[in-house]
Amino acid sequence: MTEVETTGAWLSREDLDNARDRLPILYVHAIPVRVDERGVVTRVGLLLRADSDGGIGHEVVGGRVLYHERVRDALIRHIETDLGPVALPRVPMSPQPFTVAEFFPTPGVTPFHDPRQHAVSLAFVVPVMGDCRPQQDALDLSWVTPEEAASLAALGEMPGSHGVLVRQGLAHVGFPV
Repeated sequence: MTEVETTGAWLSREDLDNARDRLPILYVHAIPVRVDERGVVTRVGLLLRADSDGGIGHEVVGGRVLYHERVRDALIRHIETDLGPVALPRVPMSPQPFTVAEFFPTPGVTPFHDPRQHAVSLAFVVPVMGDCRPQQDALDLSWVTPEEAASLAALGEMPGSHGVLVRQGLAHVGFPV
């Protein structure tokens, strides 16, 4: 992976809040999966995280794309940040998202809602081959079947519209949802 110079790419909390009030922010989301020898998804990795309201829910990997960072590099960085340095993601040289999700601070504009900001996210299903362990603020990492992931998504067990992303990602790889 090409190293990204981040010293000038991070914003202070005040600058980020200011930007969120005025600009859409670019994100990537990755649904980590395990695949069998034929490339069929057998497990879906979901992070368990606490939110700012004290609730706990399942989420997918994701985060902002830094200034002057390629989408592929942002995907790899967030997967390694959330799943550990030996997750071994298989990200193609030219990744293609399964959807472009538009998050709005106003509920109901799209199926995606983020009360903090207007954000645009490129979402990917990414096979991971290595040892994955929850990192950063994740409490746990669960590997569930695609059917279990679809059920969790349908039951509203995923905050921040992550359930919609999971259902769309599963449909993209051929699972009925």
